[in-house]
Amino acid sequence: MQRAQHILESVFGYDAFRHSQAEIIEALLNGGDALTLMPTGGGKSLCYQIPALVREGCGVVVSPLIALMQDQVDALRQLGIRAAYLNSTLDAASARATEQALLAGELHMLYVAPERLLTERMLELLDRSAVSLFAIDEAHCVSQWGHDFRPEYQRLSVLHERFPTVPRIALTATADARTREEIIAQLQLQQAAVFVNSFDRPNIHYAISEGANPREQLWRFLEREHPEDAGIIYCLSRKKVEATAEWLTAKGRTALPYHAGLPADQRQTHQQRFLREEGVIVVATIAFGMGIDKPDVRFVAHLNLPKSIEAYYQETGRAGRDGLPANAWMAYGLQDIITLRQMVLGGEGAEQYKRIASNKLDAMLGLCELIACRRQALLAYFGETLSESCGNCDNCRTPPETWDGTETAQKALSCVYRSGQRFGVAYLVDVLLGKSDERIQRNGHDRISTFGIGEGLSGPEWRGVFRQLLAQGYLQTDLDGYGTLRLTEKCRPVLRSETTVQLRRQRKPEKVKKPRAAPAVDLDPLDQPLYEALRERRTTLAQEQGVPPYVIFHDSTLREMAALRPQSLRELHTVSGVGEQKLERYGEIFLAVIQNQDLEIPESAD
Repeated sequence: MQRAQHILESVFGYDAFRHSQAEIIEALLNGGDALTLMPTGGGKSLCYQIPALVREGCGVVVSPLIALMQDQVDALRQLGIRAAYLNSTLDAASARATEQALLAGELHMLYVAPERLLTERMLELLDRSAVSLFAIDEAHCVSQWGHDFRPEYQRLSVLHERFPTVPRIALTATADARTREEIIAQLQLQQAAVFVNSFDRPNIHYAISEGANPREQLWRFLEREHPEDAGIIYCLSRKKVEATAEWLTAKGRTALPYHAGLPADQRQTHQQRFLREEGVIVVATIAFGMGIDKPDVRFVAHLNLPKSIEAYYQETGRAGRDGLPANAWMAYGLQDIITLRQMVLGGEGAEQYKRIASNKLDAMLGLCELIACRRQALLAYFGETLSESCGNCDNCRTPPETWDGTETAQKALSCVYRSGQRFGVAYLVDVLLGKSDERIQRNGHDRISTFGIGEGLSGPEWRGVFRQLLAQGYLQTDLDGYGTLRLTEKCRPVLRSETTVQLRRQRKPEKVKKPRAAPAVDLDPLDQPLYEALRERRTTLAQEQGVPPYVIFHDSTLREMAALRPQSLRELHTVSGVGEQKLERYGEIFLAVIQNQDLEIPESAD
């Protein structure tokens, strides 16, 4: 552990371990296995990188996304660590050179996709090599109940069978109790030490709003909070991804689409631009983002409802990995509920799978319609208790109003029943509002008792009522593709006035403030010009080397430089994130920026 502490300070530039890092590293150094649950940005990678540097041999990292291996390897090489990857992007000569380096003991770390790792050729190569440990990243991919299921992950138990003396560590940021059990069973980790850290990401502000005019809501959010920041926007369909990216581009933002239907080279280009340029927004399906190392993603937005709380937590966790304030924003609507329910119940999976997926969707809807602290509910889902409200979600900052919607709910439910449980929301709202069009007249629904009884609410307000009744389980959708609504058993006591229904009032949209560049958080205004100068120099260096800017230094490191204004290499070495290799490579360059900026400060500033 003394060697591990020395590596932490000299290579990575940090003075102390966080969370359970020290205990996890010690378990691996002693030859044991570990299952580690740690939030995104919590420092999972150090848990296997440091033991791989201390132990004899090469650490083999199983990573599910080929596109991200290059950037992870680039980051390690910046630290002076001999790292490489083996995947299908390499030509034959480069792959052979990497294999020879592994056999010769010249590598500290090797990244491999699970498909390649499981080939007999790769396993035989590892048989002939010195392997210090196996790290199975994104281990939740092993779970068939999860949102990122990869069947090849379930075959990774071969590592334990073929290399019984090599320690293994499985890591994930997202796993409820069921998924943890499955990871342990599938990977044969019954003897592993289990480390469950807090799932809380206190720097992320959670906000979920009703889906009326979601695009305009999104634009107000971007203008108000993130006029120049990088972020990710998730949509449910490829068509919506492309339309949203085009719309944002027309509005003047750099917005790139990303989904599985695009050519591989275009996806790669868009991902590289997101990682290496400032202020880029990626609009994507869930195909984007797993394992993203970019620390300065300032927001993650959802224009559709995720399928589960695990998916929501995993996707929002890509914001604010650097620990600085970030936003998780979502607008969802009635159609999201209908579409996802049809996807879940109309699929080809077994009934048990459908039941579990439906329960997960119900939990997600419960989080959306919640009137209490969202963070408390989010953590409770993962078995963690937060003793008091967080103060950093929309419900804590602006508590929602609720009202006794029992009579309104009775009108809506009665309308569903009296029209024969054969119609969707748009038709039902027209009946409630007394719109006597040809279709309503043809069906005779202008003569039923619920015709025109809903004039106290507007069309959008009635849609909100139906959305909440669906979310609360009083209604369900048919699988006919038309969003037909039917009553559930739960609605009986409501119709009999034996129970009440509480509904949320829709929040009024916040006014848009004049766009401005957001200053670095907690940075003295006098230090802001230096911070911007340091970021500009970092961008230039990154472009010259063809690496993402954060690979050189994180924003948090540059902020500390701007605040402390070190005047020597020795002083610069005390800044968090400045290890020996980076000090040698970049120390004089960044000291020069600091000294030049100091010369420009007017005397009155003192």
